[in-house]
Amino acid sequence: MNINIYIENDLGQQLQEMSTTLGRTRNALIREAISEWLEGHKTHEWPSCIQNFKGMEDAPRFESYRSELKKEKGDPFK
Repeated sequence: MNINIYIENDLGQQLQEMSTTLGRTRNALIREAISEWLEGHKTHEWPSCIQNFKGMEDAPRFESYRSELKKEKGDPFK
């Protein structure tokens, strides 16, 4: 896919300098930057089967097990 973009002269100069320094094309650097940006901005959501889960009627509630938890022994760093 071809896309035309317009960037400020200063940014274009920095891109050209980095391209020369790294020995890579400007297009390669732009593709990498876009790819990294998109990866970092993905929406991470639970699958719909998890989001729509209403629980199981016959499963005991988590709170019902609290009485079985071991008592604290105190702060081990004191």
